[in-house]
Parts: sequence; structure tokens; C-alpha cells
Amino acid sequence: MEQTVERKKRIFSGMQPSGELTLGNYLGALKNWIKLQDEYDCMYSIMNMHAITVRQDPAELRKRSLEVLMQYIACGIDPEKSILYFQSHVSAHAELAWILSCNTQMGELSRMTQFKDKSKKHADNINAGLFTYPVLMAADILLYQADLVPVGHDQLQHIELTRDVANRFNFHYGETFTVPEPYIGKTGARVMSLQSPENKMSKSDPNPNGYIWLLDPEEVIIKKFKRAVTDSDTEIRAGEDKPGITNLLTIYAAVTGKTVEEAEKEFSGFGYGNFKQAVGEAVAAELTPVREKFAQLQSDKAYVEDIYKKGAETAAKIASKTLRKVYKKVGFVAW
Repeated sequence: MEQTVERKKRIFSGMQPSGELTLGNYLGALKNWIKLQDEYDCMYSIMNMHAITVRQDPAELRKRSLEVLMQYIACGIDPEKSILYFQSHVSAHAELAWILSCNTQMGELSRMTQFKDKSKKHADNINAGLFTYPVLMAADILLYQADLVPVGHDQLQHIELTRDVANRFNFHYGETFTVPEPYIGKTGARVMSLQSPENKMSKSDPNPNGYIWLLDPEEVIIKKFKRAVTDSDTEIRAGEDKPGITNLLTIYAAVTGKTVEEAEKEFSGFGYGNFKQAVGEAVAAELTPVREKFAQLQSDKAYVEDIYKKGAETAAKIASKTLRKVYKKVGFVAW
């Protein structure tokens, strides 16, 4: 009797090329993405179409897009296991977004908290794309019939909208889209700013000492950790009353594979200076291979180009199947 091979569940995710990736991106997302490659059918995109909801310098956007792709690979995303591509290289993203926008309610979009936040930050450019980009995000996911989407808690609202749009389309036109589930990794560390530990580590932080770039040299990483905000206490323990120390313990645990409790025991009796030095050295040791691999990729443009061209070709084939099905369902004449 012939056995049927069960297909792997598909995972889709991506990041905008809005700046160099940080330690927060690495520990909160990329390390989980790497672990998922063997168990799932993974697609990881550079979301450059989303990036232009904010005005960009074109040459800088191209440069950052390539750098993010290379950082994906340098961190351990394997092009032989995962599909890597630029969102703008697959036109089906924009085509499906139009159809889904005709199946999304204005009220749903107006409730998106990120639209409100970005409107405040970019009051001189509150454009239609900024309002409708959650529809493009839904198209990104539904286009590939993704089963799971790795997200942080701040992105759950977008996944809920994607699910609502998929269910609405399926109800009106018949089963078309896989309704995705959020995938929240158990080990994804929530990394906070080294200078404002009540805020997430962000590449848009005006204080460069608040974040660690993946490509920061070892001495810069250690220096930033030495300057990290702690508190007036002397005890190295995690707790709501000690956000700076908690953040450093979380980071140390994430890069060493230990638990926060184990890290607390390891540094029991240490002074803050020695503790911060040790965390900085552990992070530097983790990121040195990433920086070295990135440098190799920078010197092999043909290899990098081959990866994203093949990735786009594979992604486009998958996307085309979904788009043709959608076109037929909504009543477009076949071509």
C-alpha cells in the first residue's frame, strides 16, 4: 500500500530593511527562525515594500535590503533549507493585496495600533499605504498558504486581522486560504534597550548605546554593555523592580543557553561592573561568527544574487498558484 508523505507545515516571516538588525532581532526572532528550518517549510522575506510607507532614500534602501539578506544568512538561515527573497521581486504580493483590500473593512484598519503610532511619528506623511499596509501583510502570509507566522506579542493584532480577512474571503468565495496561526517561540528573548530597559531594544533608538548591532565590533559591544543602565542596588537578580539587571540576565541566558535562574546563581556575589563585562563578552563571542560570515558574503556578490534570484523564482511559483485560484474565485477571466 502506497504511503502518503505528510507535507511540512509552512512558516512565513520577514523583517523590514529599515536599519541594521539588532541583538533584539537576533535573540527575539532570528535564533528561532534558524531552529524552525528542519521542522518546517520556511519562507523568510525582506519586506522592502512595507518599508516605503515611510520615505526612504532609494540607494540606502537597496543597500540595507541586501545587508539584511546577508545578515539572515550570516546568522544561520540556510538558503538550502529556507526560501529567501525580496518581497518586491514577487508581484503577486501587491496583486493579492488589492483584492484583499476590497475584503477588508475601514473600521478594522483604523483600529490598528501601529497605524496610530506611526502617524504620530510621521505626521508629515500619513499616506494611504501607512493605513492599508496590514492588508499587504495579510497578502504576504495568505499568498503562501502559511500555517504559522512567528510573531512577537506586538504583532498579534496583525495576525488576527489576517485571520479575519481569510475567514471572510473563504466564507464568501469558498475555501481558498489557509487560516494561519501565530507562532510564539518559547525561547524568543524579549530584549530591552541597554539605556532605557523599560523599552524594547530598537534600531530607531536615538541613543546608539541603547542597542547592539549584529555587526558591532567586539570592543564596541563590550563598551556598550559596560555603559548599560542598572540600578543603585548591588544584587544580581531578576525582578520587576530591577529592569536593567533583568534585561542583562535575559540576554546572557539567551546567548549561553542557560536559564535566568542559572545565570543568577553564576553571578551571585559579583559586582555590577564584572557582571556587565561578562555579559558583553558572551554577546561578543556569540556575534563574532555572524560578523565574519557577513564579511565573506559581502565579498561574494554573485553568490548572494544567486540566492535571492532563486528564492524569488521559487516564491513566485508558489504565489502564482494561490493568485490564480483567487482570480478564478472572484470572477476574473482566466488567462
